[in-house]
Amino acid sequence: MAKGQIFKIHSDFYYVYSEGQSFECKIREVLKKQKQKIFVGDFVEFKDGAIEKILPRKNFITRPTVANVDRVIIISAVKEPELNFSQLNRYISFAKYHNIDAILCFNKNDLSNDDSTIEKVFSIYEPLGYDILFTSAKEGFGIEEFKEILKDKTSVLCGSSGVGKTSLINAIAPNLKLRTKEISEKTQRGTHTTRHCEIISIDENSRIVDTPGFSNLKFDFIMPNEVDLLFPEISQYKQYCKFQDCLHINESNCSVKEHLDKIDESRYSSYLEFVEEAKEYKEKVKYQGRKIETSHKTNNDKTAVKISVRKRQSARNTLKQNIYKDIENETID
Repeated sequence: MAKGQIFKIHSDFYYVYSEGQSFECKIREVLKKQKQKIFVGDFVEFKDGAIEKILPRKNFITRPTVANVDRVIIISAVKEPELNFSQLNRYISFAKYHNIDAILCFNKNDLSNDDSTIEKVFSIYEPLGYDILFTSAKEGFGIEEFKEILKDKTSVLCGSSGVGKTSLINAIAPNLKLRTKEISEKTQRGTHTTRHCEIISIDENSRIVDTPGFSNLKFDFIMPNEVDLLFPEISQYKQYCKFQDCLHINESNCSVKEHLDKIDESRYSSYLEFVEEAKEYKEKVKYQGRKIETSHKTNNDKTAVKISVRKRQSARNTLKQNIYKDIENETID
C-alpha cells in the first residue's frame, strides 16, 4: 500500500502526492461511515485510487482546515484594506489555541507613508515574542526575507481576503502565475481568488499552504475562563486575581484590571470580544455537557465504526421487548 500526503481537496476528490507523482483518489466507504475528517496536509495510505487509512497527525487547525504544519504565517495589509488589529488578534489567538508558532507578515508596505502603524505593530507584538516582517509584493520589498522564513518548513498562510497572500506567493514563485484581483473600491475588501486550501511546493523542502480569505472566525468553541490563556500579557496576572474563574471584566480584586496600563488597549478589547463569543458556547453546552462522542475507535491499530449512544439504547430497548415477548409466549404455552 502506498503512502502520500493530501495536497488538495476538491469536491469528493482527494489529491495525494506520493514519490514525485500526484494521484486523484476517493475515500473508502468505511471511512465515510466512521465520519473521519480528512484535511489538506494529512498523510494517508492509499491503493488503486482509494484512500484506505488516515495516518496520525502531529497537529491541525480547523480554520483553515489543514494538518501537519510547522507554522502559521499571518498576512495582514498595511493599507487597502486598512490594518484591522482585532482581526489580527483573532488569527494570533487561534494559532496559539492550536499551539502552532505564528509569524506576523504585513504586506503592501509601499502603500503607507505613515510610520505610526509600523511603530504600533512593533510596540504591541515584539514584546510578545512574535517575529515581524514587512513586505511589498509589488515592489519586491522584504521578499528575500519572506523566502527565508519559508525555508525547509511547511507554512500555512492565513489572512483576510485582499491582503496579498497570492501576490506574495507569485513574488517568491513567479512560475506559478496564480490569479489575483484588486480590492473593491466600494467595500474596501478583497475577493476570494483562492477557493480552497492547497499545498504549494516552493522548492524541494519548502512548502506553503495557500488558503481562502475569511473574516468570520469566532471563539465560540471554548469556555470564557479559557480565553485569557490566549493572551500571555493578560494570563501572566491571572494567578494574582482574587477569584480563580475571574474574567477580568468587572470582578473585584482583579490583578489584570490593576495592570491595564501595561496591556495594549486593542489587545484587551479583543480579549473582551472573544470572551463574549465564548459565553455563547458556555450557554450552548450548559445543559448538554462537553463530552463529544467519537464516531470510531481504534484497537490494535485497527479502526472500527462505533455504534452511537442512541443506536445502542435503541438496540437495548429492542432486546428487552424481545425478552418480554418470549416470556409472554412461554406463559401462554
